[in-house]
Amino acid sequence: MKRILVIGESCRDVFVYCEAKRLCPDIPVPVLNEVDRVETGGMAKNVHRNILSLYKHCDIITNKNWSDITKTRYVHTGTNHTFFRVDSSHNIEPITISEICYDYDIVVISDYNKGFLSEDDIKKICSKHSLVFLDTKKVLGPWANDAAYIKINNYEYNNSKQYIDSALRDKVIHTHGEHGCIFREKKYPVKKVEVRDTSGAGDSFISGLIVEYLKTNDIEKSIMFANKCASTVVTKKGVAVI
Repeated sequence: MKRILVIGESCRDVFVYCEAKRLCPDIPVPVLNEVDRVETGGMAKNVHRNILSLYKHCDIITNKNWSDITKTRYVHTGTNHTFFRVDSSHNIEPITISEICYDYDIVVISDYNKGFLSEDDIKKICSKHSLVFLDTKKVLGPWANDAAYIKINNYEYNNSKQYIDSALRDKVIHTHGEHGCIFREKKYPVKKVEVRDTSGAGDSFISGLIVEYLKTNDIEKSIMFANKCASTVVTKKGVAVI
């Protein structure tokens, strides 16, 4: 039985679905009436639950206070338009990497750069396991050299591209929304779909990538499957699973 380990910080994603039938008489803003509320584990927890939707044998190491950290989105129930988002403070204690067990076939680092994992922590984890998939919000550097594959979105790629040298270039999977992704200068397009919500698309991509690679050991097949997973999730409301 092959096993996956997810390492990263987590939060609670809250979607408050509202009606907006009138403007406030005092200030020019809509008056929101709550009609529904959906709560799920977010950030690394969302990667974990997406992997579990495809493959049962997956564990997670995350911050203990994840449920106290919230991202609350107020969304129009009819159009799925987001009015605004309110985040609680991210008071996250750093990981104790000496307690990590590496008896897993794949380790995925879901690093949202909120203080749970330092560059040195990630470097040490990658040095101790031969198959680490890194998904990070940090600007890339030599600390990421020992990762097997690195998934970053277009915004993160633009922040890091001047630091992506020969040691990193062939490891970077650059996702680009509706344009699919690029790996080793090859483009992997996606079919056009009706997008309802892009929240969590990157989490579903890395989850599909890992599960398919665990099964096939083929990175190209894994990228194509990951594209399909992300394309499926963006057609749903909220932070959905594959």
